[in-house]
Amino acid sequence: MTKRDYYEVLGVSRGATPDELKAAYRRQAIKFHPDKNPGNKDAAEKFKEANEAYSVLSNSEKRQAYDQYGHAGVQGMGGGPGAGAGGFDFGNLSDIFQDVFGEAFGFSGQRRRQGQRGEPGRDLRADHEVDLQEVLKGGEVLLNVPSYQTCDICSGTGAQAGSGSKKCPECGGTGQLRVSHGFFSISQTCGRCRGYGEVIEKPCTTCHGQGRIHRNKKVKVRIPPGVETGTTLRVAGEGEAGLRGAPSGDLYVVIQVLPDERFEREGANLFSDVSISFPLAALGGEVQVATLESLVKLKIPPGTQPGVLFRVPEQGLPHLKSRVRGDLFVRVKVEVPKKLSKEEKKILTDLAARLGETRISKDESILKKVFGD
Repeated sequence: MTKRDYYEVLGVSRGATPDELKAAYRRQAIKFHPDKNPGNKDAAEKFKEANEAYSVLSNSEKRQAYDQYGHAGVQGMGGGPGAGAGGFDFGNLSDIFQDVFGEAFGFSGQRRRQGQRGEPGRDLRADHEVDLQEVLKGGEVLLNVPSYQTCDICSGTGAQAGSGSKKCPECGGTGQLRVSHGFFSISQTCGRCRGYGEVIEKPCTTCHGQGRIHRNKKVKVRIPPGVETGTTLRVAGEGEAGLRGAPSGDLYVVIQVLPDERFEREGANLFSDVSISFPLAALGGEVQVATLESLVKLKIPPGTQPGVLFRVPEQGLPHLKSRVRGDLFVRVKVEVPKKLSKEEKKILTDLAARLGETRISKDESILKKVFGD
């Protein structure tokens, strides 16, 4: 039977680049794969033909010999007629099979290799709420974390005391099984030993051979001063336990800062309000304001206007990973009395007159409505 030209088989020109060859082969392999065309001998033959063509043209030495001498040039070179089982080798095709068929045929790069022990434990997340006092001082907390932890009975081996593991009889200890697909075979992870190459003779009755059990675990977490909402703290090795002696994952604690009715927070700075009387705002004086730790005296200069911010240095919160503290900013609110005595009304009226205020109502009934009797 006359063999078709390899370039014709893949549908490319003789000057095709390696990437063009690879893309053309991928199209042919997907189209004519036996699993997609069960019982179709013509498709199986074309799939075999495409494999043979690509095995030659993807190898620069073989391609040069083929371009110069045709099919005769690759006789005995591991490609073309009579080369290996089925007339060609698969040495250059594994990357293509992985791209085209992936996990389904066992070409995953994550496949467990013979002798590889266990599976690392997963990372975990826990949320923790703190108030401003904890942000100020930091501290340690005990968190209750539910997760898979190492079995105390078998110490994570998954086996009963006095027993162990043996070579998997299904895969012979390789962790892999050879599975035939049409005219070629590929490897798949052994379902019995899950790729470990070993099986437990007598599984632990507590963890049923898993080496770990689900339970709550107390984890000590240090909260550094200055944390903010969204700050994430990593606690190494406090995640889920690994399988068969593999390392544990990590615990990530995400901080949520609770609101405080006394203060507003902007980074390391705090803001609060203080109410003062009109005479104090006009004449000046002192007022006590609250910080996170105590009461301090704040000097009010004469003529202070509503809304003015006064800075109290280093009475805010610490910066994360720093001893430097922010400031407290106090916003002034001037209180207007809702009721005045007749004498107080007269004093204010006289003051308004001295200040040239002409907008004061002279209507006694209006004054009563505003200030009362």
